[in-house]
Amino acid sequence: MSDARMPQEYYEIVVHHLPPEEPVGPDGGRPQIKNETALRVIWYVLSTGVRWRDVPSEMGCSGETARTRLRDSEELGVWDRVHVDLLRLLRRDGKLEQDTAIIDSAQVRAFGGGDQTGPSPVDRRKPGTKYTLMVDRNGVPLAVRLAGANRSDHREILPIIQDQFPAVGGQPGRPQTKPDEVYADAGYDSETTREVLRCLGIEPFIRKRGEQHGSGLGRVRWVVERSLAWLKGLRRLRLRYDRSETVIHGWAAMAMSVINFRLWHNDIQLAG
Repeated sequence: MSDARMPQEYYEIVVHHLPPEEPVGPDGGRPQIKNETALRVIWYVLSTGVRWRDVPSEMGCSGETARTRLRDSEELGVWDRVHVDLLRLLRRDGKLEQDTAIIDSAQVRAFGGGDQTGPSPVDRRKPGTKYTLMVDRNGVPLAVRLAGANRSDHREILPIIQDQFPAVGGQPGRPQTKPDEVYADAGYDSETTREVLRCLGIEPFIRKRGEQHGSGLGRVRWVVERSLAWLKGLRRLRLRYDRSETVIHGWAAMAMSVINFRLWHNDIQLAG
């Protein structure tokens, strides 16, 4: 998952959402770094995990300039729109099944702290961030939600479903606005959560704490574990260096778009 070279086809999907490049004015001045050049650096940093200051100069764009472009594009909603575009392509090609949502989370250490961090219960209370990931039945990333590492899993499941489930158009029929069923492991065990999901018309399949393995739910849930591995295979998400909430949200949304591009492009395979 960590190829450092951005495919041209990916750029052609993203470019329609980027602000236009500014020409040099009549008084001259330094030309603006091209969008494609900056995006190649952002892709490189996402894939390799290299720090901004260590971006090779021959790439034609400094790490700090690329970081600013990532921040600005996230503030403009670029990555959310790219994410939806790729989901539309997957739906068009019969690769998206939103009737089922599967949810799990992973924690990463946050060097230097920052927004949406908290003491990790599994890493000696060091600052960390939790990624809660929702995928479809085939492992297609639908949404990712960020929180402090100490945030309880069961408090994240309702917000990611109610606030972030993507309505994907582009095909006949009304876009689906919620899944029909949700799968999650015992970390999300809560009777209140089950009751709310049923009130929303969603059937919960959440393993209870202390319940013996062998229920068969793992045969459905494994795809989210694979997708989390893909997410952390993009090395900038394996450890968190950026303190800014805007930048870390940009990374998470771009990472989903990269995974979904590779699924659409058949570089990695669906579970179904």
